[in-house]
Amino acid sequence: MKRILPMLSGMIMKGLMTAFFAFFLFSFTGTRMYASNPPDEGMWLPILIERLNYVDMEKMGLHLTEQELYDINHSSLKDAIVGLSGGGAAAGGFFCTAEVVSGEGLLFTNHHCGYNAVQSHSTPEHDYLTDGFWAMTKGEELSNENVCASFLVRMENVTDSVIPFLSDTLKESARSDKIKELTAKMKKRASENGKYEVSVKAFYGGNEYYLFVFLTYKDVRLVGAPPSSIGKFGGDTDNWMWPRHTGDFTVFRIYTDSTGKPASYNKNNIPLKPKFHLPISMKGVKKDDFAMIWGYPGTTNRYMTSFGIDYAVNTVYPSIIKIFGKRLEVMKERMDVDKKVNIDYAGTYAGIANTWKNFIGQTKMLVKNKVGDKKKSIEADFTSWYGKSPELTKKYGAVLSDLQKNYSQMKKIAVPFFYATMAGSGLDVVQFAGSFGSLKSALEKKNKSGIKDAAEALKKSTKDHFKKIDPAISRKTLSEGLKLYSQNVAKDQLPSVFALIEKDYNNDFNAFADAVFNTSIFASEGKAMEFLDKPSLKVMNKDLGSVMAQSFQDAGGKYMTSMGEARSAVTAGNRHFIAGLREMDPKLVRYPDANSTLRMSYGKVLDYYPADAVHYEYYTTLSGVMQKEDPNNEEFIVPAKLKELYRTKDFGPYAENGDIVTCFLTNNDITGGNSGSPVINGNGELIGLAFDGNWEAMSGDISFEPDLQRTINVDIRYVLFIIDKYAGATNLIKELTLVK
Repeated sequence: MKRILPMLSGMIMKGLMTAFFAFFLFSFTGTRMYASNPPDEGMWLPILIERLNYVDMEKMGLHLTEQELYDINHSSLKDAIVGLSGGGAAAGGFFCTAEVVSGEGLLFTNHHCGYNAVQSHSTPEHDYLTDGFWAMTKGEELSNENVCASFLVRMENVTDSVIPFLSDTLKESARSDKIKELTAKMKKRASENGKYEVSVKAFYGGNEYYLFVFLTYKDVRLVGAPPSSIGKFGGDTDNWMWPRHTGDFTVFRIYTDSTGKPASYNKNNIPLKPKFHLPISMKGVKKDDFAMIWGYPGTTNRYMTSFGIDYAVNTVYPSIIKIFGKRLEVMKERMDVDKKVNIDYAGTYAGIANTWKNFIGQTKMLVKNKVGDKKKSIEADFTSWYGKSPELTKKYGAVLSDLQKNYSQMKKIAVPFFYATMAGSGLDVVQFAGSFGSLKSALEKKNKSGIKDAAEALKKSTKDHFKKIDPAISRKTLSEGLKLYSQNVAKDQLPSVFALIEKDYNNDFNAFADAVFNTSIFASEGKAMEFLDKPSLKVMNKDLGSVMAQSFQDAGGKYMTSMGEARSAVTAGNRHFIAGLREMDPKLVRYPDANSTLRMSYGKVLDYYPADAVHYEYYTTLSGVMQKEDPNNEEFIVPAKLKELYRTKDFGPYAENGDIVTCFLTNNDITGGNSGSPVINGNGELIGLAFDGNWEAMSGDISFEPDLQRTINVDIRYVLFIIDKYAGATNLIKELTLVK
């Protein structure tokens, strides 16, 4: 399942969009409550498996011991699970999951997880996105600056070292500062002088805290990737949909220094010798087979109240859908006519498109599946419970009303705030102008050494910025973005730059965009470099790009205080609400929301009924790929070699009943960040890679839908078939431990 904007230009998500979602979706922390949770619901911490889950798992078909699953003193299954990030385990979370599948550090993950790595090595002459890439020797494997692989060493409940030292009277900012103070020493101690990366994360809305220790490897090399016509078959049309026929996988390898320790890239590094790697089952799957998934799910919001759902569906999501939809439209127009542009923008487009469609689906399914009504029922039970006791009423009586009040406050200002920070500050010219803040400050202070240092630093970042920026896309995104902004935000809430556009350009956004790109020092590398050679405060202040950046910054700042206050109040309200729910029914084990920490979910291979008189089988086949083929639609092109393998039935040992199973369904509970997670059978063998969720349960991050929610997985035998018979990379097959 794809994480929302997993790494924007670069897993399609870091920078501005990371900040946006961290700020605006903060309040969606955390579960629809059952009288008891069905076994397929929940993303469970491995440290709790023995106490909470093992008996159920054993009854469903697990044949491993608790220690074979999770053990910090001996090798166990958890030692084969990898979190993929752009900067390490402590740098903000994992964008995807991978798993070790050989004794030489070979990793399997999803195609969309490796998409940016493949893109970064692609050129019009060597278009690996279109043609695929396969290293037939280790010497041909390609290094990647922005891919790190982290293994969990151990986790520890440190709640008793945090919560008792937090006063209920602390404001949220002070509470956050106190938590940082309390956890700093324990993190330093656990790092063992920098050997490990350490993070402490909040659970249950901040009612519990756990410490996580990671060993991170920074030399991760690209080994193989199918062409997009296989790895992305179905494109945006099939995204989040079933039936699915996508070979969504990429292969990497972890390297270490000569002693086996983590190290930056060096040609003399050697393949990792892992503590454990997953054996691979060649047996396939059948309905009701046990299946567990291990990985790093990003974020779920199962404790969200009905007020949060109203805020999301009627305020947040519509804005995101409009803004991202327009950006996709502009990008696609250029990508369709220029191969280099298509390669340069492929990762950005894929990430935005994934998020855009996700929010369309969430909006629709939150309403269709009546999730708001389910939340209101929980809230009614909560109100009835505390209402029976004056003591509990004093403790919890204002929680829901305060949440409603603060969500209402955010709704009043959210749209102009979103547009200032997304539609405005998200524009290339505006973002780039904003990066000149340190230089502007030095110019204002007339600090000569500061001016020189800032200018020199900006020269390098300027080259990086324009390296893969298409001026036509930037220009049209500017004009269309401003037009969209003016149509969706009340005139009295528009930033000051719109008055300038009305006065000097008669509200002609195309003319204004032309003026920006013809004159602004932030619109081209040449103009920016020329300015940096002779920086001038007067020039900067008059520049249209700088004027825009300041205007959008002022517009966002206008609402920042009230938005921040409401946000803090909602954060506190959610924490108290979750504490109350746990107190209301202490016998019910409530799993914590996903937060990019290692989790395990378990269930079974299962079909489903999406609507009246409609039944979806639990697997798809290569025959279905051929049935979907459309040579006139780039999303459904089938490579000639794959068609030939199908025609001749040259399937090798990977066939079942004369066909190749491509994908299958389980009812595991996963979310974004689980992309690339291993699907493992009861014997601990790899049977597939999780890569998506299904449309009918797009509301599942907020409310688990047991009858509808399914995980879409690529069958491991299809992965092996493509590596072996399609790519001819038998060198990789020989590394694997195949169980027949």
